[in-house]
Amino acid sequence: MDVKREFEAIVKTAEKLGTDASNFMDKRIASIIISGNRVIGLNNVPGLKLVPTTLEDGVQVDMEIEENTQIPFPVHVCTGYLEKKGYQRVIFNIRVKRNARVKFTAHCVFPQAEEFTHEATSNVIVEDGAVMEYNDEHYHSDAGTIILKTTTNAVVENGGVYRNTFHLTKTRVGKLEVKMNLTLKENAVGELVSKVKASKNDEVDINEIIHLNGEKARGLAKTIVVGLDESKVNVLNEAYGNAPYSRAHISCEEITKGEKVIVATTPILKITNDLAELTHEASIGRVSEKQLETLMAKGLTEEEATELIIKGLLM
Repeated sequence: MDVKREFEAIVKTAEKLGTDASNFMDKRIASIIISGNRVIGLNNVPGLKLVPTTLEDGVQVDMEIEENTQIPFPVHVCTGYLEKKGYQRVIFNIRVKRNARVKFTAHCVFPQAEEFTHEATSNVIVEDGAVMEYNDEHYHSDAGTIILKTTTNAVVENGGVYRNTFHLTKTRVGKLEVKMNLTLKENAVGELVSKVKASKNDEVDINEIIHLNGEKARGLAKTIVVGLDESKVNVLNEAYGNAPYSRAHISCEEITKGEKVIVATTPILKITNDLAELTHEASIGRVSEKQLETLMAKGLTEEEATELIIKGLLM
């Protein structure tokens, strides 16, 4: 498959996740498109550097946003694999320098994958006063045999803000392992959000961890998972209050439908400074009967009402 056809195939799949294909052609917008272990599209803009390195089985990209720079448009990162079998590894090293602001829109698309493993590692540093947002959305095949392992290690320095959202709700999951490890320093703010819909025999394992290491640091770890059919879901969210006046909240919400679904959620809260504050809430259960009755009274079938509630939960 030539580069042009690869580019078109990956972008077409990314469009199914809501991205605008013209963004990859607009020279005002920073973007990188990875297919297998090749970069097939790259555009830098003033104040931002995307430097790729080819690996034997994937790509490493060093990303740096210069000090006091505000990137006006979201940076588009698209990772794809178009073969049915294989292995792909991506490493993103991201540094947002002092007082810079940037938003990333990331798409991972594997539309034909049958026997495929994708491993992604993101190493993030958000310097003093900087703001970074990373939205990661996935599109898989319907085979349900993909193995996806994604790890994020993020450090947010004094007064920085970091938000990371992971979405896998529009296709089969396969086997998913998500780990987000967030360290917050003085006055830093961090949010970790995962939204996943598991069906058939999908397996989901999510671990979100927040270390409050700086005074007045604030963190949120939020997980929403819908488990259907025979899927298995395990969520472990952790928060560690290590500094005075630091605060974190853990929220886990799981909706189940299917006699063979297995869902477990475990919060771990640990304080090493008595001026820190940690809270959590968790719920596991079927779709609300009251919500179902309300929607069915308006003419929807039970199946239609259930699907609408789940869709609203995962948006």
